[in-house]
Amino acid sequence: MDLHFEELLSQITDFIKTEAKTETVVGQQFELGQFKCVPVIKVGIGFGSGGGEGMETKTKGRKGQGAGAGAGIGIEPIGFLVTKDEEISFIDAGKTHGLAAAFEKVPDLIEKVIEKRSKDEAPV
Repeated sequence: MDLHFEELLSQITDFIKTEAKTETVVGQQFELGQFKCVPVIKVGIGFGSGGGEGMETKTKGRKGQGAGAGAGIGIEPIGFLVTKDEEISFIDAGKTHGLAAAFEKVPDLIEKVIEKRSKDEAPV
């Protein structure tokens, strides 16, 4: 088994180049009325690799050798660059507004109601 770390690294790099694009995650630039919207992403990448060697003994012959590699990639949409004429704005995708924000708070509200009822019903 031959170890080809350079070839493996090249293949991983090519994969990341094709996959870590805004178009892959949230789509391409689009127009909405008078506005042009460009999705913006955050990319995180991690690599790891290891290898081994073997040895040759007089009684058992050649033994050993091994290799391993891995990579991880995280891609997250973070917002949109929005242009209108000469103005450019950034709209954060992480913050919710209106009804969506209310639904995110429901579990906390339920927990507070349960805590209050437990206190009210507790013997004095």
